[in-house]
Amino acid sequence: MRELPTPDHRFVPRRPPASDAAAGGPADSAPVGSTGTAGVATGAVRLDPQRPAARRQRRERRGRGLRSPLLPAGLPGSRTRAQQFDQAVLDAVAELEAQWEGALDAIEFAVDEVPPLPAGPVLPSDDVVLDGGVPLTRFVPPGVDHRGRPTKARVVVYRRPLEVRAAGVEDLGDLVAQVLIEQVTAVLGEPGDATEE
Repeated sequence: MRELPTPDHRFVPRRPPASDAAAGGPADSAPVGSTGTAGVATGAVRLDPQRPAARRQRRERRGRGLRSPLLPAGLPGSRTRAQQFDQAVLDAVAELEAQWEGALDAIEFAVDEVPPLPAGPVLPSDDVVLDGGVPLTRFVPPGVDHRGRPTKARVVVYRRPLEVRAAGVEDLGDLVAQVLIEQVTAVLGEPGDATEE
């Protein structure tokens, strides 16, 4: 299960491990054209700390691989289905926060691939939104985790069952919003009820 980032959270992708030359390892300290321990020329190049290192385009083993990504990162086609689903959930949560002002501060939203199914049938309740016996979302009340730390209440949205039921990307966003509204209404009541109390 992965938790959705908050709107002010920036995702920083992991960098690939630095080579010895970039990390200042043995190749950085060896003279240019020297030989290594096996008598093979290392071809080490001294790096100028004032000049940024040029990124070498990586290709597959035979040199016929892609030189760059097919689509730039800013285009919608470059995002995976999981990333598109996460964005649909974030958009739906933003709409919910406008309706239930302040009531959603104590609830976390998370995305999981598939719901864990018990041995028997899943019974309808306020904690789960079902479609044909398959959970689409589940409310997990606050409690204590396995390390003894307190946890917030959480609404878990299951990606694969919702993707199967959606006709397209636009329909997926509407379906996610509808299911989340149904789940939050079952837990918190109608939007007007939370502000009157």
